[in-house]
Amino acid sequence: MIDVKKLIGQGDQLFQNRSTLMLLWQDIAENFYPERADFTVKREIGDDYAGNLTTSYPLLVRRELGDSISSMLRPRGQEWFSISIDDDERLDNSGKEWLQWATGVQKRAMYDRLSQFVRATKEGDHDFAAFGQPVLTVEIDWKTTSLLFRCWHLRDVAWCEKYNGTIGDIHRNWCPDVRTLHAIFGADKLHANVTKQLDKTPYNTIKCRHIVIPADQYEGDKKYRTPYVSIYIDIENNHLISEVASWSQIYCIPRWQTVSGSQYAYSPAAVAGLPDARLLQAMTLTLLEAGEMAVRPPLIATKEALRSDIAVYAGGITWVDAQYDERLGEVLRPITQDKSVLPFGLEVSEEKKQMLQQAFYLNKLSLPPADREMTAYETSQRIQEYIRNALPLFEPMETEYNGALCEMTFDSLMRVGAFGPVEEFPRSLRGEDVRFKFESPLHQAIERQKGQKFLEAKGLLREAAEIDPAAVATVDARVALRDALSGIGIDAKWMRSEEKVEAQAQKMQQQQEAQQAMDMATQGADMAATAGKAEQSLAAA
Repeated sequence: MIDVKKLIGQGDQLFQNRSTLMLLWQDIAENFYPERADFTVKREIGDDYAGNLTTSYPLLVRRELGDSISSMLRPRGQEWFSISIDDDERLDNSGKEWLQWATGVQKRAMYDRLSQFVRATKEGDHDFAAFGQPVLTVEIDWKTTSLLFRCWHLRDVAWCEKYNGTIGDIHRNWCPDVRTLHAIFGADKLHANVTKQLDKTPYNTIKCRHIVIPADQYEGDKKYRTPYVSIYIDIENNHLISEVASWSQIYCIPRWQTVSGSQYAYSPAAVAGLPDARLLQAMTLTLLEAGEMAVRPPLIATKEALRSDIAVYAGGITWVDAQYDERLGEVLRPITQDKSVLPFGLEVSEEKKQMLQQAFYLNKLSLPPADREMTAYETSQRIQEYIRNALPLFEPMETEYNGALCEMTFDSLMRVGAFGPVEEFPRSLRGEDVRFKFESPLHQAIERQKGQKFLEAKGLLREAAEIDPAAVATVDARVALRDALSGIGIDAKWMRSEEKVEAQAQKMQQQQEAQQAMDMATQGADMAATAGKAEQSLAAA
C-alpha cells in the first residue's frame, strides 16, 4: 500500500521550497496581470483587481503579447501545425497525404467545443507572457469521449526536475466540492467523512492533491509498465482516492526562459519590464498630482480677513471682511509654482512606455514595412534580420509550448484509435517518430526562403549559361522545385508523386521523340517531292 502521508509530505516540501518565488509572482501579477494577483493574498468576488494602479499601460503590453501568442502561433483560420516525421524526404506521396489527413483529424479534435482548447490556451498564453510558464493538462474525457484541455493556477502546482533537466514529479493542490468528487470517482472511492456530506452540504470543498510520478520512481506495492502513475489523495482525511497507470505525464508545462539551479522558468519580458512598470506607476501618480496642483493650486489666505469658508469650486463665493484694506495684499491668492517640469515628466513617461514595448517584444512581432522597392537580395537580408530579432520570442514558444502540447494531444488520440488501426498506416510511416511543423511568422520566413533561393538560383543559372551552356545541369530542377513548392506551402494533394512525375516525363520525352521523327519524315517527304519536281523540270527542259 502506498504511503499517503509520505507523498503529502514530499509535495508540501516542494511547495515550501518555492514560497519566496510566490512573492515575485505576486509582484509581477500586481503590475502586469492583476486578475492573477492571488498568489499570496485571497481575492474575493467583486474586488477591484487594478485598484492599486495609476496607469493601465503595463497591463496593456502584457495583454497584447499574450493575445499575440495565439494570433501569430495558433491562427484559427490557418493550418498552424502539421504532422510530419524526422526525415520527411523518405516519405512517398501516400504518406504525405495520410499525414495531412491526420493533421485535420487532430485539429478538429482540438477545436471541438467540448475540448475547451481555446479557453485553456488563452489562459496559458497570458501566464506564459507574465510568468514564463503555464500549467496545462491534456486528458481524455471519457464521459464525453473528447479531449479535455485545462489551465491551472501556478499557485497550486509545484514540480521538480529529473537528472536530465526534464520535469519529474508534479504535485497540484485541488479543492473540488463534494459533488464534483462524487461525480468523478464515485462514492466507493471516497472517504466516509466526504460521502456523508453529499446530501446536506454538497458544495463543501475538500482539500485534495493530484500527483503524477514517473513509474520508475514510484514506491508503492504495484508495479506499472506505463511511464507514469497518476494519484489522487484526500489531504484532509489522508485517504488515497485513486491510483492508476498513465501513458502520458498529463501536465504540459512549457517553460520560456530557464536558469540553472531552478526548475521554474521566468518571463524575460516581465523581468525586463518590472522596474519600468513600477517607475511608470510612480511617475503617473506624480504627474497626476502635479497636474491637479496646476489646475487647482494651493492657496494662501489672509488670517481674520475671510468671513466664510473658501469656496474653491465653480460658482463658489468666499466672503471677505469689508474693512480689509487690499493694499496690504490679496486676501486669497495661489502659491506660485514652476510648471516647466511637466513636459519633461511627460517625456520620461513616454520613454518608459517605449521601454515596456521593447521589453515585451512588441517591436519584434511583425516585419517592418519597406520604405522603398527592394531587390531580391535586399529582401532576403531583411528577412534574415527579422528572424534573428524574433528568434528569442518564437523559438521557445514553438518547441516548448506548441510542440509539447501537440505531441501530447497526438499521443492521446493515438491511444484511443482516432487515426485508425496502425496496420492501415502507409508503409513509409511505419516505425517513424512523429514530429510537428508549425506555421508562424518565423517559420514562414524560414521556409519561404526556399522559394526565394530557387529564384536566385534560376537567375544565376541564366547568367552561367551564357558562359557555359552545360552549367544548367548543375542543379536538379525537379528536386529544387519540389522543395520550393513545399516551402511556400503548396498542398501535397496538388503535387504528383515522384514516380508519376518520372512517368509523365518519359511520356513527354516519347511524344517529343515521336514528334521529331514525324517532323523528320515530313521534312524527308518534302525534300523528295522537291527533288521530284526538280527532276521533272530538268526532263522537260
